[in-house]
Amino acid sequence: MTISAWPHDERPRERLLRHGPEALSDAELLAIVLRTGVSGKTAVDLGRDLLERFGGLRGLLTVEQAAFCEAQGLGPAKYALVRAVLEIGRRHLGEDLRRDTVLSSALVTRRFLLASFRDRPREAFACLFLDIRHRLLTQEVLFEGTLDGAAVYPREVVKRALIHNAAATIFVHNHPSGDPEPSIADRELTVRLAEALALIGVRVLDHLVVGDGDVVSFKERGWL
Repeated sequence: MTISAWPHDERPRERLLRHGPEALSDAELLAIVLRTGVSGKTAVDLGRDLLERFGGLRGLLTVEQAAFCEAQGLGPAKYALVRAVLEIGRRHLGEDLRRDTVLSSALVTRRFLLASFRDRPREAFACLFLDIRHRLLTQEVLFEGTLDGAAVYPREVVKRALIHNAAATIFVHNHPSGDPEPSIADRELTVRLAEALALIGVRVLDHLVVGDGDVVSFKERGWL
């Protein structure tokens, strides 16, 4: 039986419109995104299969295209839909850090950074460049590396800070291992970067290390 043959009040789209998205299961939400099922399966059945195959929503939303398209009835079009949903969610979180917002909420910052960095397969180093009132000017990923490190060059960080006329910055990098605990090398790098930026009058407000579900703050540790 197709979803169109279900009682009206049991169809995912109609239930969402009547009761809100929070009333739907993960599989039902996926069914709305995927729109159609495959031979012998409704979109809801397909959603359940995908959640089981990839270990839940997070696994599904971060799977590579080749692995996604191996599933029955899936292809580039549905992969594009799923990736678009993920990016919309990230941008929604990012709107709370837009230029006219003061970076005063640690919770907002952590949510955004977890969504942006925790599932990266390689280590990446980024800077949040801020104005004199600590409003976000821009965020840039400046360096990308391997599973266990990324080469970071202070000269390039200083150059980008000057280009954006930044008054302050927050460093961010991820640990693909999932453990957010900063290494000795992380701490030494932070000192070198802070010293280089101090020469041009740019303050380092924090260095945040993103792991699998948690973020460690150098400022909260008393290291900055």
